[in-house]
Amino acid sequence: MGTRLARNLIGSRFDIRPVEVSEAGQARLQADLGLTCLPMEEALEGAEVVVLAVPDTAIGKVASGIIDKLAPGTMVVVLDAAAPFAGHLPERADITYFVTHPCHPPIFNDETEMAAKKDHFGGIAAEVAKTIWAPVMRSHRVTVEQMAILEPGLSETVCASLLVVMSQALDECVKRGVPEQAARDFLLGHMNVLGAVIFKEVDGVFSDACNKAIEFGIPALMRDDWKNVFEPQEIAESIRRIT
Repeated sequence: MGTRLARNLIGSRFDIRPVEVSEAGQARLQADLGLTCLPMEEALEGAEVVVLAVPDTAIGKVASGIIDKLAPGTMVVVLDAAAPFAGHLPERADITYFVTHPCHPPIFNDETEMAAKKDHFGGIAAEVAKTIWAPVMRSHRVTVEQMAILEPGLSETVCASLLVVMSQALDECVKRGVPEQAARDFLLGHMNVLGAVIFKEVDGVFSDACNKAIEFGIPALMRDDWKNVFEPQEIAESIRRIT
C-alpha cells in the first residue's frame, strides 16, 4: 500500500519522506520508484502530514511510537476505519486524525483504455486523499462510524461474503458437469446485466420468472436476521476481530 500511495505522491505538490522497516520494502521503493527511505525521526521532523500505510493490527503500536515526535498541528492519516473505531489511536489534542479509504473504481464505468479497465483497485485533507487514491471521481466526507458500517460491514462482511458464495456456486455448477468457461462467462455476464438493473444503472425490469426465482432464493440463501451485521455491537465485534 505504501508503494502504491508513494507512486501517486511522486510529482504532486507534496514532498514525501518514506519510512520502511523491512529491507525488502526499502529495496522495492528504491528499485520501483527511486525513493530512499529515511530514519523515522528524520522523516517526522517538520512533517505536516503523516500517512500510516501499515496493517490494522500495527496501527496502535506505530501511532503510539510516533505520537510524541509530531509537531503541533500535524495531520495523521489512517487508511482504514478499523483501528480508529476500536480506539487504538493515542489521544493528543493538538494533532488531527484523518481517516480515508478508497471506494475503488465502480463496476459500471466508461473506461475505454485497457489499462484503466484493468485497474480494479483504483487509484487540505481532501487534497491528500484525492492525491493518494488518484484518480478519483468523487470525494465523500463521512464519520469514522459511518466508514466502519461501509467497511467491514457493507464491503467485506456482506459483499465479499456473497461474492465468495457466488464463486462457490460457480464451482458447484462445474462439479455438476457444466464446462467451467461456460459457467464463468454465463455468471459474469449475468452479474453485469442483473447488477445494472438492481442498482438502477439502467431503467429495466426482470422477467416474472426471475422475480419468482429471487422471491424463493433470498429466504433459501439468507437468514431472516442477516441485517444484524450492521448493528453497532456487531460492527464493533467485527472490528475487534480485525484489530
